[in-house]
Amino acid sequence: MLDKIIKYQNRLQTSFDITYKRYLYDEIEFDDKMIAVFGARGVGKTTLLFQYLGELQARGDKALYISLDYPFLSGVDLIDLVEEFVESGGKYLLLDEVHRYEDFAAHLKTIYDLFEIKVIFTSSSATSLLNARSDLSRRVTLYNLNGFSFREYLEVKYKLMLDSYSLEDILGKHRTIAKEIIAHGFDILGEFGAYLKTGYYPFYFDKKSVYYQNLLNTINLTIDLDLTSLGLIEQKYTYKLKKLMEVVCESKPFEVNYSKIATMAEISRVKLYDYITYLNDGQMLLLVDENVAGLKKVQKPAKIYLNNTNLLYAYCENAEIGTVRETFFANQVASRYPLNVSKEGDFVVSRKYTIEIGGKDKGFGQIKELPDSYIVADGLTAGSGNKIPLWLFGFLY
Repeated sequence: MLDKIIKYQNRLQTSFDITYKRYLYDEIEFDDKMIAVFGARGVGKTTLLFQYLGELQARGDKALYISLDYPFLSGVDLIDLVEEFVESGGKYLLLDEVHRYEDFAAHLKTIYDLFEIKVIFTSSSATSLLNARSDLSRRVTLYNLNGFSFREYLEVKYKLMLDSYSLEDILGKHRTIAKEIIAHGFDILGEFGAYLKTGYYPFYFDKKSVYYQNLLNTINLTIDLDLTSLGLIEQKYTYKLKKLMEVVCESKPFEVNYSKIATMAEISRVKLYDYITYLNDGQMLLLVDENVAGLKKVQKPAKIYLNNTNLLYAYCENAEIGTVRETFFANQVASRYPLNVSKEGDFVVSRKYTIEIGGKDKGFGQIKELPDSYIVADGLTAGSGNKIPLWLFGFLY
C-alpha cells in the first residue's frame, strides 16, 4: 500500500504549479510536531502541501503525501500505514482532507503520541477540529489559509512581488503606500473591480472561462461532502444550507432579521444558528459581532455576509455596491484584526478605529466627532487625510 501511495504522490506532484507561495507559507512554524491548515476549498491548501513536500525532498528528508479521500484507502488503517512509513525511515507526514477519514481526530492523536514524526494536515473547515476540541486541539498548531488578497491577485497576474502592510501603516501612511503601488503602472481601480468579481480563489487563473461554475461546484462540495463527512448535517438537509446562502445574498447585512431569514430559508430558528455557524466555519459566510463584551455580548452575529465578493457575484443576480464594499473590507480585515460592527460607523477595528465605508464622495458627517475615525472610499485611486482608498485594504496580507 505504501508503494501505491508514493506512486500517486509522484504523479500528483508533477501536476501542481508550485512556483508561487501564498502569504501563509512564511508564517507557518514547520518545526512544530503537528500542524493544521484549514481554509475554504480552492484556496490552495493542497498546493501548499506539495510546496512543502518539494522542500523536504530537496533537503533529503523522507516525506509522504496522502490524500485521505483516495478511494483505495477505504478500509485501510491509517495507524498501520504510518507505522510502516516510520519504520522505513519516514520523518514527515502530509495529510490532505483529513475530515474525509472516519474518526480522524482519534487517529491523529494516536499518531502524535506514538510516533516520532512531524505531521501537517489540511481540512476545509475549522469545525473538523471542534469535534476534537479537548485532546487533539492541545496538540495542534492551527493556521487559517484565506483566499487571495488583492495584493496576491496582482502578484500572480503580473508575476511580480509587492509588499504587504500593517493596518497602522495603511491608516497612517496610505498616500505614500498608494503612490508606490500605483507606480507599477496598474489601472488600480480596473484591477480592483476585476478582483472583486473573480480574484479571490486561485483557481481562477486556471479556469477563467468557467470560473463561476467551478466556484458554485466548490461550494456544493463543501456542503455535500465536507459538512456531511463531519456529521454536522444529514445529506437530505444540505439543500437548506444552499437555500440559506441565497437568502443571505438577498438580505442587506445591516438588516439582519433572523425570523425573516429562517422563514425564507425554510429553517427553524434553532437550526438557523447552527447552520450559520457551519457555513461560517466552512468559510462560506462571514459573521461580524457587535462591539460589546462580557455579559452583554449576544450570541447572534450583528451582520452576516457571504464570505467574499466572488461568492456575492456568483450567487446574487444584482449585488448591491454597498454590500460588495462592506464584504470586501470585512473579508480582508477580519482575517488579520478583530472586527466588530460599530454603532457610529460601519465597523470598528481592533476596538479602536471606527470605519465608515462608501463611495469616493462619502463625507465625514456621521463620524466627524469620533477619535481614530476614517472614511474608506471606493472609486478612489489615492486618498488624503483620514480618507483612504478601499482597495488598499487588500494589501494587509
